[in-house]
Amino acid sequence: MAQFTGFPLTGLDFYEDLEADNSKAFWNANKKVWEESVRDPMKALAAELANDFGEAKIFRPHRDVRFSKDKSPYKDHQGAVVHSSAGAGWYVQIGAAGLFVAGGIYAPSPDQLATLRTTIDNDVRGPELEALLSQLNSKGYHIGGDKLKTKPKGYDLDHPRIELLRHRSLVASREFGAPEWLNTPRAGKEIRKAWQQLRPLIEWLAAVTG
Repeated sequence: MAQFTGFPLTGLDFYEDLEADNSKAFWNANKKVWEESVRDPMKALAAELANDFGEAKIFRPHRDVRFSKDKSPYKDHQGAVVHSSAGAGWYVQIGAAGLFVAGGIYAPSPDQLATLRTTIDNDVRGPELEALLSQLNSKGYHIGGDKLKTKPKGYDLDHPRIELLRHRSLVASREFGAPEWLNTPRAGKEIRKAWQQLRPLIEWLAAVTG
C-alpha cells in the first residue's frame, strides 16, 4: 500500500465535473482520474489510520438507484467509515467541496435509540453528553443528525434536554473545504487530529448503544 500523501486537487475537479455530467460515459472516460486522485489516496489514508481507529469500509462509488427518483449512477463524493460499535464511528469524505469529517451514530436500531434516549434522560449521563457536544462545538464542529419535529413518546416538551431527545441520529461534523494542506501528507495528520477530537463522543455513544 502506497503512503498517504494527501488528496490531489484533481479529485475535487473530478467531482465538480461529475456533478455536471453524471453519466457512465464520463465515468469511463475519467475512471483513471478517480482511481489515482480519490480511490487510491482514500485507501492509503485508511491504512494509515487503521492502527489507531480500526479498519475502514470504503464505500462504492455507485449509487443504489433502485428506490430513488434520482437515477444518477455515481455518488458525488467518496466516503469511508470506521465503526467502533454497531452504528457508531468515524467518517471521512472527499468531494467537490473538499474534505468533510464526522463522527457519531448515524442509523441506530430502535433498541439502540431507546437506550440512547433513556441515557440522555438520566440527570448524570445526559449532561455528560451535553458537555461532550459543547466541547466539540467550541472546536468548530456542527452538531446535527436526523431529528423529530415533535417530542419523542414518553418525554415532556419541557425536558431540559428535549432537543437531544429529538435526535434519531447524532453526528458531529466539520467542513474543512480545500485548505492548502489537503494535497500534502499534513492532511493525514489533520484528519487524525479531528478523529481524535471526536473519539470521546464516539466512545460515549458506543458504550451506551453497544
